[in-house]
Amino acid sequence: MITRKSKREIEKMQAAGDLLVQTHKEIAKMIKPGITTMEIDTFVEDFLAKHGATPEQKGYNGYPYAICASVNDEICHGFPREEQLKNGDMVTVDMVVNLDGGLADSAWTYAVGDVDERGKRLMEVTKESLYKGIEQAQVGNRIGDIGHAIQTYAEEEGFSVVRDFTGHGIGPTIHEDPHIPHFGLPNKGLRLKEGMVITIEPMINEGAWQSKMDSNNWTARTIDNGRSAQYEHTIVITKDGPLILTDQNK
Repeated sequence: MITRKSKREIEKMQAAGDLLVQTHKEIAKMIKPGITTMEIDTFVEDFLAKHGATPEQKGYNGYPYAICASVNDEICHGFPREEQLKNGDMVTVDMVVNLDGGLADSAWTYAVGDVDERGKRLMEVTKESLYKGIEQAQVGNRIGDIGHAIQTYAEEEGFSVVRDFTGHGIGPTIHEDPHIPHFGLPNKGLRLKEGMVITIEPMINEGAWQSKMDSNNWTARTIDNGRSAQYEHTIVITKDGPLILTDQNK
């Protein structure tokens, strides 16, 4: 069932989004060669607790950590670990914040030290594809319009779009209908209505789009060892256009 959120629900989700943005900004200061993703995970859990919030994905379907930390060829759901990040790595940190029952979800890819030009371009295109998708998140548009905008841009830039993982509705639980693919045809799929809250979270690969699953049954990685990047925002569909609850530029 697809729910449309009330003003009060959206206000609570905005508060969670504001805290999530604060958390990402603190993480950005921490990213450097030598840090471990387990250190970031511990920081996030402590930081949220200090602000009266919890990491919603910890315990979700048995997931054991506060964040997902996906490095280089890991597409999503990477486990935090004690291995140090190296100069030139790329790491995506994805988290869901629960503040007083309001949820917000956002992922960001970070360059660790000096990333090569191809990696920088992958990150730039992935971020831009997110915003091209958000532009289509308008009342009356269809879900396919979002995916088509992302796919067209990313593929024109020489990259591929992951098919196996999608955006989704959110609130009051993490994953709700509808699914939001990052590929597809314009004017196809469910029509977007005011009050819907969704995530748009393109995962873009430098090589093939296909994924394979690690033995932990959570972490997906590229089939050809190519790198992957991801940027994600939580969006409200409003009559005045898309409202980004996790906007880092406010």
